[in-house]
Amino acid sequence: MERYKNLSGESGVLGYELRADAIVVEFRDGGRYVYDHRTTGKAEVEEMKRLAALGTGLTAYINKHVRDRFAEKL
Repeated sequence: MERYKNLSGESGVLGYELRADAIVVEFRDGGRYVYDHRTTGKAEVEEMKRLAALGTGLTAYINKHVRDRFAEKL
């Protein structure tokens, strides 16, 4: 799991793991969720990967665009 940069200082995301067709996001509350191409959508997952690498905007994107469309809770 890679630590999320959290450039805003206010993110609910703690870390993430990139997979070929998915991203695993770990939130500050300890929840870990898999968002994948099949369940969440390819465009959405790829945008989440981009934002994760940037270290900003991931929580807002999840809240606005994908919410509960995760494939699995770990």
